[in-house]
Amino acid sequence: MEKVVDYTKTKTFKYLDMITVVFVLVLVLSNIASSAKIIDWGISLGPIPLSFDAGTILFPISYIIGDLITEVYGYKPARRIIWIGFGALAMSAIVFWVVQVLPGEATWEAMVGQETYDQILGSMSNGAIIIASMAGYFAGSFSNAIMMAVMKVMTKGRMLWSRTIGSTIVGQAFDTYVFIFVASALGVFPWSLFWSLTITNYIFKVVTESAVTPLTYLAVNSLKRLEGVDIFDDDTNLSPFKFD
Repeated sequence: MEKVVDYTKTKTFKYLDMITVVFVLVLVLSNIASSAKIIDWGISLGPIPLSFDAGTILFPISYIIGDLITEVYGYKPARRIIWIGFGALAMSAIVFWVVQVLPGEATWEAMVGQETYDQILGSMSNGAIIIASMAGYFAGSFSNAIMMAVMKVMTKGRMLWSRTIGSTIVGQAFDTYVFIFVASALGVFPWSLFWSLTITNYIFKVVTESAVTPLTYLAVNSLKRLEGVDIFDDDTNLSPFKFD
C-alpha cells in the first residue's frame, strides 16, 4: 500500500509565514475599523438602509486568504492560522485595555480626551467587539475552511469557483449573523441597525469574494506551482479543536 505523506509536517513552505502575517494583520485591522466607524453610502434595500461597519471593507480579504490557505496548503495549516488569529485578537483587546486605563497626558486630554478614546476604541478595550468578532470568526472561519476542504475532495480538485463561492456563502452567513448579533447584544451596535448591518455586511462580503474569483484562481495556481504542493484532506480530522 502506498504511504501517504503529510506534507504539512515534512515540507517547509516558502510563502506560508508571509500569508499568515497578512491574514492576522487584516483580521486585527478590520476589528479596529469595525469599532471606529459605521459607513452609510445613502443606498437602501427597500426600507433597510445599507449601512455597514468600516471593518467590512477589510474583512473579506481574510476570507479570501483563508480560502487560499486551505486550497493550497490544506486544512491543518488553515486551522492553526485561524487559532493564531484568535490569539492576535485577544492580544489586541489587552493592549487597548492597557492604553485605556493608563493616565492621559494633559495636552492630549485637552485636544482629544479620554471620552473620545472610549467612544471610538472603547469597544476594543472593553472586549465587546473582540467577543463578538471571535464568536463570528470561530463560526465563520471554521465553517468556511471545512467546506473548502470537503468540497475539494468531492470535486477532485476541479471547479475551484464552486468551493470559494460556496464556502463563502455558508461561512459569511455564520460569521455575519453571529458577529452582528453578539456585538448588538453587548452594546457595540444599536439593535435598530441589526438587519441593516447584517444584510449589508453579508451582501458586501459575498459579492466581494465572488468578484475577485479570477484573482483567487491566479493566486492559487501560482502558489501551487511555487510551493510544489496541492494538498487534499481525504483523511484529515476536521475538528476545530485539534492543533497538529
